Amino acid sequence: MTDRTFVDTNVLVAATTPARAEHAAALAALHDGFSGRTLVLSGQVVREYLSVATRPAAQNGLGLPHPAALTNVRAFLDRALCLDEDARVREAFFTLLAAVPCLGKQVHDANIAATMIAHRIPRILTLNGADFLRFSVWVSVVSPLSR
Repeated sequence: MTDRTFVDTNVLVAATTPARAEHAAALAALHDGFSGRTLVLSGQVVREYLSVATRPAAQNGLGLPHPAALTNVRAFLDRALCLDEDARVREAFFTLLAAVPCLGKQVHDANIAATMIAHRIPRILTLNGADFLRFSVWVSVVSPLSR
């Protein structure tokens, strides 16, 4: 079994937002991961983080200036491995969707699960474990709040 753990966007958002209730738990989970196991991201998570980070606070974003959001992403990428979204991921994605039909925003979660499957990442660190229950045959959820 690998020591790699995928990090969901919501954990990165919580870790960089002191006002969020999950901030301390997310930050601690990331720091523990940085010292104890390999944390991994994907291009999708980077894009999602930048979208949330730069969206105005009034529209459920963080309202960060673009340079600050990019600095955060660079810090994440300095400490975590960014997985390729290649042909293996695409094939895993279509195979997964054939087994577990997903609609709307669930497709984004399916792409994360497919990335994990293709790269043999067994765990995801997320604040929304319920989003990944449909993929529990392939992916196990780790919550920073249960630490």
